[in-house]
Amino acid sequence: MQDWLVSLPDIMAAIANEPDGKRYHYPIRHGTMRVGIYAPRGTDPQQPHDQDELYIVETGTGTFMNGDQRRPFKPGDVIFVPAGAVHRFEDFSDDFRTWVVFWGPEGGEA
Repeated sequence: MQDWLVSLPDIMAAIANEPDGKRYHYPIRHGTMRVGIYAPRGTDPQQPHDQDELYIVETGTGTFMNGDQRRPFKPGDVIFVPAGAVHRFEDFSDDFRTWVVFWGPEGGEA
């Protein structure tokens, strides 16, 4: 059974050990839900995802692109992205790190 409580330092240590420089780790999963940390460096290469997602910005600032809209973000902000939406973090600070939660069916919830 996976642990139901995972510390941020443990998640960051796992990211540091990820092969190929992956900058994310999802230590808690249950059903369709997974939660973890995303901490890109330089650029954000992600593509649209099959599930709805939430980002909860932990550290850093920048601009978030969601579809054809761009908005600044800062620590404490919560960002919702529907499944399939083109999105990415842009012009983010070197200390940028965010919690990310994926959930629901492929294609997102109605």
